[in-house]
Amino acid sequence: MQLLESGLKVKEYELLRRNFSETGCFGFGIQEHIDLGIKYNPSAGSYGMDFSVMLERAGYGVSRWRRCKSRVGIQHRVTKEDAMKWFQVMVNKSQASSAS
Repeated sequence: MQLLESGLKVKEYELLRRNFSETGCFGFGIQEHIDLGIKYNPSAGSYGMDFSVMLERAGYGVSRWRRCKSRVGIQHRVTKEDAMKWFQVMVNKSQASSAS
């Protein structure tokens, strides 16, 4: 979670609507890893990073079981709007904790 927060800090806690998928996942990328506070290593050079987050509700793993596999109901799936609400709440929490 700490790595995700530092990546969002580089993006200034702003993601576009197109960063969110219909299935409740979101992702973003940064251009240089040194923006995260990682020391620059001349032998490795400078490289970017992609972050991707997959949100699931409790019980969603039943669709990946080997035995007794079952479908996840439409009401139990995470939607794009649910993911954007979760993101806004998480950003508000992290900014409130860093301010105090």
